Amino acid sequence: MKLALYLFWLMLATEIVANGRDFKVSVVTNNVPNARQMAESASGILFIGTRRAGNLYAVVPPTNPTAEPEVVTFASGLTMPSGVALLDDDLYVAALNRILRFPKLETTFRNRPRPEIVTEKLPQKRHHGWKYLSAGPDRHLYVPVGAPCNICLSTDERFASILRIDPKTGVSELYARGVRNSVGMAWHPDTQRLWFSDNGRDMLGDDVPAEEINVVEEPGAHYGYPFVHAGNVVDPKFGKEMAGRVFTPPVLRIQAHSAVLGMDFYTKEAFPPSYRNALFVAEHGSWNRTQKVGYRVSVIRTAPDQTLTYEPFIDIWLRGQKASGRPNDVLVSRDGNLLISDDQEGVIYRVEYVGKKANDATNAASINATDTI
Repeated sequence: MKLALYLFWLMLATEIVANGRDFKVSVVTNNVPNARQMAESASGILFIGTRRAGNLYAVVPPTNPTAEPEVVTFASGLTMPSGVALLDDDLYVAALNRILRFPKLETTFRNRPRPEIVTEKLPQKRHHGWKYLSAGPDRHLYVPVGAPCNICLSTDERFASILRIDPKTGVSELYARGVRNSVGMAWHPDTQRLWFSDNGRDMLGDDVPAEEINVVEEPGAHYGYPFVHAGNVVDPKFGKEMAGRVFTPPVLRIQAHSAVLGMDFYTKEAFPPSYRNALFVAEHGSWNRTQKVGYRVSVIRTAPDQTLTYEPFIDIWLRGQKASGRPNDVLVSRDGNLLISDDQEGVIYRVEYVGKKANDATNAASINATDTI
C-alpha cells in the first residue's frame, strides 16, 4: 500500500476511537492485490478470490496479536477466479467457465494444491464473466452468469441468470432469470431465502435505472432484464417485447451506478442489537457517471412491518471526486466483526464495534470521513 494511504487508515482508526465513535476501521492486510470475494474457514483463515490478478490467496491470522497476518498465494494463472465459497472443508471457486474445488484446503493451501473440476461447461464470455459464488442451505452452489453485453437478449438462457449447481455432479439448473449482472448473494438467516444484488444497464443517464436488491421467493422467477429494469424502467429497445409478461420487482432500489456487489447478513453478537439480521452491502462505485457515487458500505434493515430501510454505514472512500478505495465484498467474521475487501488497493479492512450496546443509536453508528478527518 502507498505510504499516504497507510497513514490515512492509521489516522482514521485512531481518530474514530479518540472521538468516541461507535465503530473502528482498521487494516487487516494490504497485501492481497485485486481482492474480491472472501470466505472464512473454521480456524479463521480467509480465502480470497481475484478478478484481474488471476490469483487465490489465503490470509492466515497471526498467533501474536501484534504481528501481521501471513498472506499465501496458493493458486495463480486462473481466469477471473473471483467467486469463492466454503462447503464443509472444501473451497469452491468460480473462474469464468469453471467451478473448481480445493478439498480440505485448510491443510493443503501451503502446498500449491491442484483443484478438482466440478464443471467447466459454464458460458465463457468475458463481458460480465466474473462470478460470485454462494453455498446454499440445500448444500448446492449458486452462481450468477452475467449478461455478455450492456443490453442484449441471448439465445443461451443461462446468460443473465443465477444457476443452482450440484457440487457432486456439476449439473446446473436455472434458479433465477432476467438478472443482468449479480455479483452479490446472501441467505436470510430466518427465511433461508436468497437475496441478491443486480447492477442496472448503462447508457440511460446518471440516475436510471436504479441498482437492485432482490429476493427469490419462487425459484425460476424472472427479474426483468432485458425488458424492464429495477421493476419500473421499460427498456427503450427490448421493452416492446414484454408482451404482457409479469416480472418480479426488486425489494429495494439503490442509486444508479453505485455498483452494488457483495453482501452479508449480520448474525453475530458483537454489534448492537439493531444490527441483528441487517444486510451489509458493498457499493463498488460508479465508473461512467457525471458525479461519482457509491464507494461505500451500506446497511439495510427490515422493520417489524417488513418495510426496508437503507443508509450508509461506512462512507469514507470517496472524498469529493477522488476515490481512495473500492469496496467489493463484505463478510461477517466468526468473531462478529465486519470484513471488507477492496480490489482497487488490495486491502482487507476490519470494522469493530467499540461503543456501548446500551447506548446503541442507529443514526450515530454511520461513519463519514468528514466526521473523523
